[in-house]
Amino acid sequence: MRLDDLDPSSNVRDLGQGGGGGGGLNLLGFLPLLLGRGLGCGTIGVIAVIAIAFLMFSGGGGLLTGGSQAPTAQQGSAQGNVPCDTAEELFACRVLASTEQVWGQIFQQQGQRYPAPTLNFYQRGAQSGCGAAQSAMGPFYCPPDRGVYLDTSFFRELSQKFGARGDFAQAYVVAHEVGHHIQNLTGQAEAVSRAQQTLPKAQGNAQSVRLELQADCYAGVWGKRSSRMEPGDLQEGLTAAEAIGDDTLQGSAASPETFTHGTSAQRAYWLKRGYDSGDPAQCDTFSGAI
Repeated sequence: MRLDDLDPSSNVRDLGQGGGGGGGLNLLGFLPLLLGRGLGCGTIGVIAVIAIAFLMFSGGGGLLTGGSQAPTAQQGSAQGNVPCDTAEELFACRVLASTEQVWGQIFQQQGQRYPAPTLNFYQRGAQSGCGAAQSAMGPFYCPPDRGVYLDTSFFRELSQKFGARGDFAQAYVVAHEVGHHIQNLTGQAEAVSRAQQTLPKAQGNAQSVRLELQADCYAGVWGKRSSRMEPGDLQEGLTAAEAIGDDTLQGSAASPETFTHGTSAQRAYWLKRGYDSGDPAQCDTFSGAI
């Protein structure tokens, strides 16, 4: 990706290194990578934007409460940590800046202002508006504070453990979580969270799958509209999407009723659909078959 000439986003905080100890909520994780880590089969790209409220879809109170405001972004935290100061962080900060440009234009075309999320870097553990965050959970989006939380060590695991290499594979991680932010702004995430509170578990999981695939599609829309893609980038993203499909991660023990993110084929299809169209209106995963 051609990002070197792009100033990093200022909507960033570095929360430093924490113990990641107990307390707080058990967040869902970015791509069902948690499966690979032995943490269970829910995880949305980590905390699947949805509604943490549904916590692994086991029922439970919702955290998507109205009126919550995003924290003011700041360069560094109380401990004096400076964000975007490593190569991996700088890359993520530039990806976030690009998403701000793309989604800002889309919202402006609709006569609306785009309130960007805050990218929160941390190592090992931190506190989010959704409770305790731990790096083992992978990247996630927290609706109440409109924050994307990322331990960049996840990039290395994505490449080394899941074979998803390349800069667009990493950019896809950030863009997917920003996709959940879009769902939070449009009300789609809250609608799914509300529905899940009354649905049987299998049907609630199916709603999560549709939400995840829409976030994948939104990531594709960003990639197309960013005008920063290079030959081979899309394939890197498709490889990452296929590597983290529920069926691939569950292997021979795959159980479709437990899927929360979609199959490898579905994830790749919706990422490519968003990229091919460049139109968020083509990302309606809640109407018809997926």
